[in-house]
Amino acid sequence: MTEDRPTGPPGPGSLVVTNIGELITNDPERGGLVGRMSDAAIVVEDGVISWVGHAADLPRDLPADPQDADGRAMLPGFVDSHTHVAYGGDRLDEFIDRAEGATYEDILAAGGGIYSTVEATRSQSLVDQIAAAMGRLERMFATGTTTVEMKSGYGLDVETEFGLVSTGRAIDAALPIDVVSTFLGAHVVAPEFLDDRSAYLDLVNGPMLQVMAEYVSFVDVFCDPVAFTVDEARTVAAAAHANGLDVRIHADQTGRIGAAARAAEVGAASADHLDHVTDSDLEAMAEAGTTGVLVPGASFSLRLPYPDGRRVWDSGVTVALATDHNPGTSPVETMPFVIALAVAGLGLTPDEAIWSATRGGALSLRLDDRGMIAPGKVADLVLLSGRPADLAYRPDRPFVTNVVKAGNVVV
Repeated sequence: MTEDRPTGPPGPGSLVVTNIGELITNDPERGGLVGRMSDAAIVVEDGVISWVGHAADLPRDLPADPQDADGRAMLPGFVDSHTHVAYGGDRLDEFIDRAEGATYEDILAAGGGIYSTVEATRSQSLVDQIAAAMGRLERMFATGTTTVEMKSGYGLDVETEFGLVSTGRAIDAALPIDVVSTFLGAHVVAPEFLDDRSAYLDLVNGPMLQVMAEYVSFVDVFCDPVAFTVDEARTVAAAAHANGLDVRIHADQTGRIGAAARAAEVGAASADHLDHVTDSDLEAMAEAGTTGVLVPGASFSLRLPYPDGRRVWDSGVTVALATDHNPGTSPVETMPFVIALAVAGLGLTPDEAIWSATRGGALSLRLDDRGMIAPGKVADLVLLSGRPADLAYRPDRPFVTNVVKAGNVVV
């Protein structure tokens, strides 16, 4: 399967792939968690999957010349449902400080952490910001991420936050990767408002949100002992809903304050991190249909215990995996590495991790049209040189050989 081979009429986005050795469909009608098939084929017409089955049953009337997968494995494109891709600078020195004993809370209290990235981002030109974020997303796409959620949150003022959202929109138009934008004005209290946090929340929930509302799909809030309280998170969620937007919540990362339960209460699409979640929190999330987004890259980078992913999965909560890419606590860009961490650190099986990195991520973003290889779904596909489980078994190897976006072979 090569990038430059013509796919034939009726035009872009039409593709036929045969001789797929192992196909992960995530289609419940195929049986098992991931709907695994062998000796499979798929047909794509105008960017949408029109047929999936065994190669021997391939329809005769095809929209394009068949391409041979050479017995390789295929799965849906990864959906990275929690990232902070747009920012200025880096925080390598803080990584070194943590390795030498400093805590995340120590660094934040000293004006580092998020605040150092806010300073760097405010001083960065929009052109440089777009170029830097585009480079990160190009690398993500090359390793199989076809949809990415992208948060603001490193501006904390109207102008810079709008620039971050604009960066996501520019990249969505320029690259084949799909960008879902999230407004995270409630990341931490802006440095100039540290003596008046209620005034900052009024800014976030009022003028700042009004500028962003037309351009984003979600509003997020960091509900945590080092950020905003559950009552403050409720006001952010109410403002989001009043503007017709869905809600995501950074929940209970550094300690439990009831953020995951609040996410369920306000009908949030997701509660993310969940390092200190309780069984009652998980019960409320499962009942509310709030996805749990686990980000093991943060635990890896911070050298902290991993959340109990096994417990989250077994609770009945829909699980998604994400990189949480950011300059300070998870500089991870690749979903295959996150899959490996999920198996080694969270206690998920390879199939559960792959499902969470594809279908789970899509569901957390309320995107039912992807994360599954089935008729009617977007043809976002990843071809591997090894078996799907190799992503967890050998995280040091680049198994992704081809990335297909809406039926077009791009990588």
